[in-house]
Order: sequence, then C-alpha cells, then structure tokens
Amino acid sequence: MGYNVAVVGATGNVGRAMLEILAERQFPADEVTALASRRSMGTEISYGDKTVKAKALEHFDFSDVDICLMSAGGSVSKEWSPKIAAQGAVVIDNSSAWRYDPDVPLVVPEVNADAVDGFRKKGIIANPNCSTAQLVVALKPLHDRATIKRVVVATYQSVSGAGKDAMDELFSQTKSVFTLDEMEVKKFPKRIAFNLIPHIDVFMEDGYTKEEWKMMAETKKILDPKIKLTATCVRVPVFVSHSEAVNIEFEKPITADEARSILSSAPGCLVIDKHEPGGYVTPYEATGEDATYISRIREDATVENGLALWCVSDNLRKGAALNAVQIAECMLKRKLLTAKKKAA
Repeated sequence: MGYNVAVVGATGNVGRAMLEILAERQFPADEVTALASRRSMGTEISYGDKTVKAKALEHFDFSDVDICLMSAGGSVSKEWSPKIAAQGAVVIDNSSAWRYDPDVPLVVPEVNADAVDGFRKKGIIANPNCSTAQLVVALKPLHDRATIKRVVVATYQSVSGAGKDAMDELFSQTKSVFTLDEMEVKKFPKRIAFNLIPHIDVFMEDGYTKEEWKMMAETKKILDPKIKLTATCVRVPVFVSHSEAVNIEFEKPITADEARSILSSAPGCLVIDKHEPGGYVTPYEATGEDATYISRIREDATVENGLALWCVSDNLRKGAALNAVQIAECMLKRKLLTAKKKAA
C-alpha cells in the first residue's frame, strides 16, 4: 500500500519543488494532494506528468493523510501543524516555526537521520534553514574526522530564498536597468539588481540578523552544541542556489587533501575542485541539482588546524523541498510510518 501525501503551500516556489521531487524520486504515494490558501484554490500545478489542482487548506480533512509536507510559512505552520498532527499525519515543516522546539527534531538526513525517531512527541519534524542545510552536509564528515571547534561563514544567498515576489523583483529591476525605466524597490530594503544586500531577515539586538542567528542555533542543534559559529548573510542578484565561503577550525590536524578525499565519499556531497579557471561550481551549475557542491578546499595557515572551502547548493531543493522528501523517505526506510488503512 502506498501513502497519502499532502503538500501545504503547493503554489509557492518550495511547494512546487516538493511536488516535482516527489514525482522525480518516485515516492510511494497512492495519492498526492496540493493544498493552498483559498485565493489559490483551483491553481494547476505539475506533479510529474500529471497536473493537480490546489484545494483550500482550511476545508481539507487530514484524517486519511499519512505525511504532510508543509511549506506555507511560520504563522500557518504554527496554527495548522498541531491540528494536522492530531489527525495522525506526520508533518514535515519547512518554516522556522518548530526548529527550536526541544520536542521537535530538526533533521538533515545525511547528518542526523537518527533524530527522526523523535517525531512521536509532537508529530512534527522540522526542516532547517536553507543556508544551514547545505552547510551541515559539508561540515558533518569533516567534524567526524577532526572535530570542528569554530566556523566562520559568509553566505551569498539567491533571491528565491525570499519567495517568488523576490525573484520577480530581481527580474523587473534588471530589466529596468537596460530599458531606463523607473526601478521599483518593494521586497528588499534596497535595490537587488547589480547589487548586494548584507541583510536577510530582521536585525537582532546584538547586531546579527535573524538569518545569521538561525545558522548558529541550527548548526548546534543538528551537528554539535559545542561548535562555535559566526555568520554574515548576504542577498545577491542570483535567482536560485545559495553559495557559502566557509572557514573552519578543527581540534585535530586535517589537510586539504584529506578533506577532499573525505568529502568526495560523503553522502550528499560532490567535490569539484580543480586549481584552474572554472574548476569550481557556481550557483548557475548547482541549480536543479540535488548535491551540495564543494570547491576551493585549502588549508588556512593563519590558524592551527584550519581549512577554507566554498560550497554551493540549490536552496529550493536541498535547502527545502528535497530535504523534506528525504526526511519522509528516511521515515519509511526506518519503518516509522505505516500507511493508514483506507475505509472500505
């Protein structure tokens, strides 16, 4: 028997990617339902070679649903995830609403798959922030080998991380530059076309932004609470895929060659690291791919046991939709979920 899967927020960037990935990976679903707000009801969305129509979330009965992939924002998740879980569905949530709840596992399957067992407390599993997901995939195998003490990361995050309106804004502003039209700034605090904005999410009292704080808190919860991490998160005029420049200090010695070898055989990682022009991965090449690409691995001689590297990943896939589907697959592999028997 296959599973009954619901995707909430199915008309958004990540929701559409969830449906695409469920079909691509041939997830054993007998039924897949696309759910959205009332204003998006009836919107047609691709699911493999089929088309599904979005239904309204507020009128939907979840009693037959086994797995709910939630990508409708924090406020919707806060209200609906407990209700859906109470009807017996496991909620895999992509928002920040449940990530820091001690009773909700925060999971990246390549890093801490064992944590999925904790879903029973609330019936909810959280997906990490997109910038955190790719980072911990790269850090985990290195941490296992040489124990990470401290990480300094600068992110170069695509506009798709801020939603479809942000992508539209980059497109329209870029067009305005060439047509000499008036440029509208709505989604971002400053123009994004041909510019960089060192500000993602709200500012906190200590001067960090919420996005930077998320990376610190989530890395500790997923990988190791002893790791110290500082981040600077920057929005860049790229449509899809986040890039990160990562500096790592270890407790034990590790060479660039060792790191290259370890990462080359690590789950979810793909090393492309030639010391020549073009011998690295950019956001353009990573878009539409599942891997976390790692390049520019080198030793940092300014600290003891230091490495620097560059990692790139499609934020809509590994940073969100793919990770959610992988969590569902992980639950099935561990036999943590039994499909509900359908009424006769």
